[in-house]
Amino acid sequence: MRNLFGILVIVWLLIGVLAAFQRGYFSDDQEVSCRTAGTTVVTVIAGPLNYVGANPKVDCEVPEPSQ
Repeated sequence: MRNLFGILVIVWLLIGVLAAFQRGYFSDDQEVSCRTAGTTVVTVIAGPLNYVGANPKVDCEVPEPSQ
């Protein structure tokens, strides 16, 4: 039972990686920011839900360092 659960989790995440790849989140022209990294991670975690209408987005703000 434990092996089956592990396989299901891996397949779920691989489907999420495929969805993120198809959306172009791993391309070289993507800006690197908290927002894009968060959106990519949430898309991978959403897995197959991406193919039934989920389009997760993350909007985060990182505080500026003090001067």
